[in-house]
Amino acid sequence: MSATGSDAIRRLTISDVAMMHAEGRRIAMLTAYDFPTAQIIDEAGVPLILVGDSLGQVALGYDSTVRVTMEEMLHHTRAVARGARRALVIGDLPFLSYSTSAAAIENAGRFLRDAGAGAVKVEGGVRTARVVEAMTSAGIPVMGHIGWTPQSEGSLGGKVKVQGRTRDQARSLLADAHAIAQAGAFAIVLELMPEQLAAAITARLPIPTIGIGAGTGCSGQVQVITDLLGMGDFIPRHARPYARLRGTIRDAAMAYAADVAAGTFPGPEQSSRMEDGVLDAVLGRSREDRAEAGMSSGPIPLDRDL
Repeated sequence: MSATGSDAIRRLTISDVAMMHAEGRRIAMLTAYDFPTAQIIDEAGVPLILVGDSLGQVALGYDSTVRVTMEEMLHHTRAVARGARRALVIGDLPFLSYSTSAAAIENAGRFLRDAGAGAVKVEGGVRTARVVEAMTSAGIPVMGHIGWTPQSEGSLGGKVKVQGRTRDQARSLLADAHAIAQAGAFAIVLELMPEQLAAAITARLPIPTIGIGAGTGCSGQVQVITDLLGMGDFIPRHARPYARLRGTIRDAAMAYAADVAAGTFPGPEQSSRMEDGVLDAVLGRSREDRAEAGMSSGPIPLDRDL
């Protein structure tokens, strides 16, 4: 980005994503859930930022993404949209927020109108195509998501696993991908599927695919930011940590606590002082205070009520 003034910074749109795909440029996407992280990712030049419902597990401590609410998603999306000035911010529609076309349009509209997102993401293929079409017809940019879909973990067996290994499953996923593309989605996430199947789906779609645990044959890739930074106590097989911040943060916290216990923090560099004369005046210890105290001293009046 060569712009020198803030006025020259332009927010990316789905047209930019389509151009990247047409030019054969691989598309990077990362999740973010707060202002400072979004700001850093944006400065790094990552074009797509997903406010995923994964925040339920990695940021809010839930045991499932199913528990995340619309209000929580909107709250975090607002923070990310304030932090990212250039990236296309995509809000994840949470569980049961798009069960009907009317609900989908209403809730997606809140992401765009109230939270500052530029697009939304929904899970599901053929079963979700009607809702995707309704949203895109209403002018809402939509990203699809098929394969392993966390909001449907109960119907997928509960245990995270690769989807599409069998002939019937693979054909079903191919049909899902075509249905979402035909419904007007501008891109689609392919999660946890064999790399050959993901490559075949990518080759057959007119829109870019964003893989996560789906091999290198996709148009782009997405990672959960806490996996990328090595902040969790578990790193999925499909993730590659580019830092190990969990240990770094723990060590920093331990060092800080030790300095506080030892009385070495804060030091002179973290403290400020005032003139001693001013403090004496505040506390009544100045020369004038002592003089006034001396003038007022004397015997207790005889009529004082003791």
